[in-house]
Amino acid sequence: MTNRQVWIADFGSQYTQLITRKTRELGFSSEIYTIKEVKERLISGQKPNALVLSGGPQSVFLDNEDYSAFFQDEKLPVLGICYGMQLLGKYFGGTVYKGHTGEYGNALIQFVNGFKIKDCPLKMNVWMSHSDHVAKIPIDFYVIMESTNNFTGAIKHKTRPIVGLQFHPEVEHTVHGKEILQYFYKEIAGLKKDWTAKTMLKEARSEVAKIKDSYVLCAFSGGVDSLVAATLSKDILNQRLYCFFVDNGLLRPQDYKHIEVLKEETGLNIEIIDAKEDFYSACRGINDPELKRKAIGKTFIEVFEKKVHEFENNRAIKFEYLLQGTLYPDVIESITPHANGGKSVTIKSHHNVGGLPERMRLKLLEPLRWLFKDEVRKLGLELGLSHDWVYRHPFPGPGIGIRVLGELSLDAINKVQQSDQILFEELHNYNLYSSVWQAFTVFLPVKTVGVKGDSRAYESVICVRVVNSVDAMTAIWSDLPREFMIQISSRICNEVPGITRVVYDVTNKPPGTIEWE
Repeated sequence: MTNRQVWIADFGSQYTQLITRKTRELGFSSEIYTIKEVKERLISGQKPNALVLSGGPQSVFLDNEDYSAFFQDEKLPVLGICYGMQLLGKYFGGTVYKGHTGEYGNALIQFVNGFKIKDCPLKMNVWMSHSDHVAKIPIDFYVIMESTNNFTGAIKHKTRPIVGLQFHPEVEHTVHGKEILQYFYKEIAGLKKDWTAKTMLKEARSEVAKIKDSYVLCAFSGGVDSLVAATLSKDILNQRLYCFFVDNGLLRPQDYKHIEVLKEETGLNIEIIDAKEDFYSACRGINDPELKRKAIGKTFIEVFEKKVHEFENNRAIKFEYLLQGTLYPDVIESITPHANGGKSVTIKSHHNVGGLPERMRLKLLEPLRWLFKDEVRKLGLELGLSHDWVYRHPFPGPGIGIRVLGELSLDAINKVQQSDQILFEELHNYNLYSSVWQAFTVFLPVKTVGVKGDSRAYESVICVRVVNSVDAMTAIWSDLPREFMIQISSRICNEVPGITRVVYDVTNKPPGTIEWE
């Protein structure tokens, strides 16, 4: 991968991913690295144009690692966020106090000592999440922001290009966070914009160009990720690219219609594989969501492995790569705890992350692996794909398999398919589809008492989940019109057999994830 202007040292914060997301949104290339990777790169003589130290769950009092490599180059611009600022305070001789009250959530800060940032008011709301704090400022620093409850909000080195922020500029709750990051990247680090849709497309194509003489099998879902990956690869591989769409029996009615349209209009060579029974069999008896995800992922690999043998025998060709639309959030959420010296933890496994079994000789081709969803959409438009295709709602690889809580059954799958179709239709009827990020239904393994006609009903529950997001790293539940909610509730209870109750999920991410499993 091309070297990025901004390196982000990950100390394990739940918000680290948002730093690189916001940095790229401002037009600067960036990448997240583990602490070990950053140290090794700096010691070997490599250097970014700017280094960001993320927040983290640890206390600096419990962290005895040597970070001197981060600060040896006096010309290297460094931004410390939350935990990163506390490290600055500790390294440069200040005093960090172990907090007892702390600051969590929204806080009001103000500029002090005559300091200002363009387009930012003198007072503004920010997002705090810390207990420890820098109580005595290092001698070579001065305070540039304070919170209204007298915590130091931000510090700046007097001569070196170093800034520390006690709050999180990367989260949406910090109203002027982008302006603050822009100040550091442009005014302190002097960076020039180098991250555009054309840049992303060039890099993605360069990944495919490395294997342009190989035969490639594409795991094609029809979503924007696999569609963009296949489209940009087709321009390079031509007839060496074959797209296989796996019907795992965990799809929605809209998915089948969408695939037929893509077969007709994209020029991609798409073949549908009927593997319903394979997936039902693999998931039988499994209740744990993580095991279910892994079973589905394993079955995907087995289905493709079988298809490879059949196809190669019939066509006398040899596949070398499996093309997947893996995205950066998938990679981040699936990172093994402390892998490569990291401090983050696994959120959940993604079926398309983690490599292929040794027996399967295919190598992975993942040209979108370093991109976020909105970046992939920009690529899709750059490639000339239909806006409706590019902005189609995300659909997880395991499909309805993770929208039926607990063990899968055909009856529960049918209930999700039918209720999801009603939600899909009504979002279009009310012109709401394009105004939300993702909408779906979930089957809950509980029964409640209801009344249908004049009789008592003891039937199942469907949960409706609709969220807004930019990159799937964070999400806010969508507050939809009352008339719309009444309509979907009424239709689901009346039209989906065995459903007596509909509930609505009002959980943001974090603390929840977008999907229930």
